[in-house]
Amino acid sequence: MKEIYEAIVIGAGHAGCEAALALARKGHKTLLLTISLDAVAFLACNPSIGGTAKGQLVSEIDALGGQMGITADKTTIQLRMLNRGRGPAVQSLRAQADKVEYHTEMKKTIETTENLYLKQAEVKSIELDGEKKLVSTAVGDIFEAQVIVIATGVYLDSRIIIGEYSENVGPNGFKNAKFLSQSLVNLGYKLLRFKTGTPARVNKRSVDFCQLEEQAGEEDIQTFSFMTASKPKNKALCYLTYTNTKTHQIINDNLDKAPAISGEITGVGPRYCPSIETKIIRFADKDRHQLFLEPEAMSTNEIYIQGFSTSMPSDIQKVMIHSVKGLENAEIMRDAYAIEYDCIDPLQLKPSLESKLHDGIFFAGQINGTSGYEEAAAQGLMAGINGALKLESRPPLVLSRSDAYIGVLIDDIVTKGTLEPYRMMTSRAEYRLSLRQDNADLRLTEIGRDVGLVDERRYKRFLSKKKKLAAAEKVLQQKLKLTEKLVTFFEKNGENPPKNSISVKEAVKRSNLDVFKINKEYEIFKGFSYEVLNEINLITKFEGYLKQQEEDISKMKKIEKQLIPENFPYEKQKGLKIETIQKLAEVKPLNIGQASRISGVSPADIAVLSVLVKRFKEGENAKV
Repeated sequence: MKEIYEAIVIGAGHAGCEAALALARKGHKTLLLTISLDAVAFLACNPSIGGTAKGQLVSEIDALGGQMGITADKTTIQLRMLNRGRGPAVQSLRAQADKVEYHTEMKKTIETTENLYLKQAEVKSIELDGEKKLVSTAVGDIFEAQVIVIATGVYLDSRIIIGEYSENVGPNGFKNAKFLSQSLVNLGYKLLRFKTGTPARVNKRSVDFCQLEEQAGEEDIQTFSFMTASKPKNKALCYLTYTNTKTHQIINDNLDKAPAISGEITGVGPRYCPSIETKIIRFADKDRHQLFLEPEAMSTNEIYIQGFSTSMPSDIQKVMIHSVKGLENAEIMRDAYAIEYDCIDPLQLKPSLESKLHDGIFFAGQINGTSGYEEAAAQGLMAGINGALKLESRPPLVLSRSDAYIGVLIDDIVTKGTLEPYRMMTSRAEYRLSLRQDNADLRLTEIGRDVGLVDERRYKRFLSKKKKLAAAEKVLQQKLKLTEKLVTFFEKNGENPPKNSISVKEAVKRSNLDVFKINKEYEIFKGFSYEVLNEINLITKFEGYLKQQEEDISKMKKIEKQLIPENFPYEKQKGLKIETIQKLAEVKPLNIGQASRISGVSPADIAVLSVLVKRFKEGENAKV
């Protein structure tokens, strides 16, 4: 007997949870299948949410009506804003999350969401029956749906590697998915083999914290979710230490035992999060590397050694760790390991994350060749939204590169593909000053409302913030009279005093002044929250740069308005190189803007393509 659903999500990691919640919250009967209920939203590697560029992704997920930010705020044990000493375009929120509580909270959310059904089962195959998709499990159950989201993370035919030892399991020793890879190949998908890794965990009681640099959390900063009323408390400390020349010598003396170096590992690893042995080789001129000791949860003594990922044999790992200051007597509770897994080539996806090969099948998360919880959750949300829109016969939601980091992420992987685990970074976003973490709600809440994920409570809070921003902007027009107090205030802050009265806005634009200093001195922004004041401060200080970026975005949008028909026959076009035709036909870009970002397609090719598309459209219109 078949059980029938509107949508099935395969995998309950960060991508699968967001996809399933989006579908169910939109009113669609959704089945969420996971290989283990204990692995729902599990933080398999780093016990943290956010980080450089990733913090922006989490706030964007939240602004659209997703879950990750809400759960992260509830389970935060330490909160910090990274890149404080740099500009707002690259500042990102990062939280140490309680690993146990995060899983528990997300699982509870899934279990209590209407229209959402959670089941532990390993998917064996996917078969197509017209518009229907049949999902069979290893124990023989069959489920039917119109839409499927595949979000299997790093579990497809995965194996962990520690020195010469390897085992066909998933992260943390969870069962892996043995059958689905072959089913995807049977459906025509091209698979890639990638690799990632995770450091050892040591016992807190065996660490000499007196030798380490304390890394405390911050107060009075924004949270991930715009719905969080009370800010998370900093309950835990992190610590900083470093590798040293002794550590590096141990690694160099044992490189022949490193699977990542010897060739035992065939999967392609992440360039921006390499193993410690890869770092030692790649950066041979450096005599030390940073290591952060991070608590896994409040209910355990396990400490995560960030920056010390390795697949060395366990006895070598022990010697390596004991060479580090503060870890001389560290007790290893879990060995570090590398993990290899199957993923698909993301060039097989549309910008909606729907498969180009089969309608109604969407892919999200690390199966698309990306790395990171936040990248996965962002894709899961978009796949869930677009799966729901497909069920509703509505056009898909595709965020542009100027809308969100989510738009940059998806555009990058479906337009350029990836030859290694893709990681989101601020440098990938051309318009990062406009895509700040603080304004994610202003950019995306209306979009989330339109697709049906932003509820009334969230929308009212959003409208209230907009109203307060408008009121704060009026305060900026007020004048600060030229008095002895004003002169003293300016001089005290290293600024030349004005010769006449000055508007608050002009004062804020001074290098050494800001909204917070002016408010402390004059109390003219009474009743405004930190979030509103911070927003006004950034908009004012970077007004000129933001206007320039708006002009750049406007130019880009003009190009993206030049749509390319889905049936455009690239192979019949004269004037384009064969290589260019092949690349365009493979990606099938939505518009000229996307076509211009395909690797190997030159500006000259784009000029010719624009003319050819225009002629094709004129010919099609003439036929009509």
